[in-house]
Formats: sequence, structure tokens, C-alpha cells
Amino acid sequence: LANPRLNVIVVSGDGDCAAIGGNHFIHACRRNIDMTLIIFNNNIYGMTGGQHSPTTPGGSYSTTTPHQNIDPQFDLSKLAIGAGATFVARETTYNIFGLDKVITEAFKHKGFSVVEVMVGCPVYYGRKNGFKTAFSLLDWQRKNAVRIDRSQAMKPEELEGKFTTGVLHRKEAPEYTQLYYTLADSFDKSVDNLSMENE
Repeated sequence: LANPRLNVIVVSGDGDCAAIGGNHFIHACRRNIDMTLIIFNNNIYGMTGGQHSPTTPGGSYSTTTPHQNIDPQFDLSKLAIGAGATFVARETTYNIFGLDKVITEAFKHKGFSVVEVMVGCPVYYGRKNGFKTAFSLLDWQRKNAVRIDRSQAMKPEELEGKFTTGVLHRKEAPEYTQLYYTLADSFDKSVDNLSMENE
């Protein structure tokens, strides 16, 4: 806001965006500030000991849900769209070329852009949920990611347990800093006019 000429990129995780920093996330989406948020979603708190996060799938295991997670999970991309983000995409670390493409598109978009990157946590999530290697998590991504255009021709039962990838949402809307500076300029003019009247 102080310097709108800067290209702002924020890198975060699913635990931060969906829980600890959830309010910051939804209100940044709502305001449509011109910045790009890249969320690494590994379905767990991978940096702090493997606690379950709001994106941990139901039925999964973690250090804080050793008997199974019964919480419903957030869909971060849908949450971003619902909160007002004007560009939302999702990709996997398996599809690096697709990931490169959506990040580039997010940078070019004028407004709040969210890129959810599905990443694996082989240590805390993988080992507790039947993935013996990092490759097996990548293979799971390959088998369960469905391109958004292909998903539109699929039945709900065919999409069960899968997730869509690509650009999920894009629209044009007034950008926050432009609105802010337009408003500030109008006050400057009002003050100038008032000063001239009092001379």
C-alpha cells in the first residue's frame, strides 16, 4: 500500500493460511490488493512436528490425530474464491511445467492472486498415511489431479477423492491500492480548494 510499484510475493503454508493467519488470508482476498500469494499445501504442519492442519484430509493420521483425523478439511482454493480473490490456481509439484505456467499468470494478474501448490510431506504426513517414499506422494498427485477443463465433463462420483488443477478462477475487479490512491487524491483536492477559499 505504501509503495504500489513493488511486486509483492508472499510464500506461506496451509497451516498459516487456513488457521494461524486465516483472518489475514481472507481479508487480503476480500480487498483485492495487487500481490501474489503462493501457498504450499502439504496437508499438515510439516515444520513444527507434524500436527494436523485445517487441510488434513478426514481419516488421515498425524502426531496430534494418532487415532485418525475426524475434522472436515478446508479446500483452500474454494476458500480464496469465496473470500474474493480475483485469480486462483492450483497445481502440484508433480506437474512442474503447469506450476511454472500458473505462477507466471498469477504474477501478471492485476489483483490478489492465489496459487495453491499441492506438495508432499514424506516425513510427517507420508509415513503416517501409507506413503513409503517421496515418490509415492508424487505418484498420488499424478493419479488424483484432474485438469479443470477435463473435470467439467466428469460426473461427481468420478471426481470423488480427486482435486482440480489449473486456473480455477479469474476475474477483473477494482484493485485496492488504486481505489485507495483515488480516494486520497480526492481529499487532497478538497483540502487545496478549502485552502484557496480561506485565502
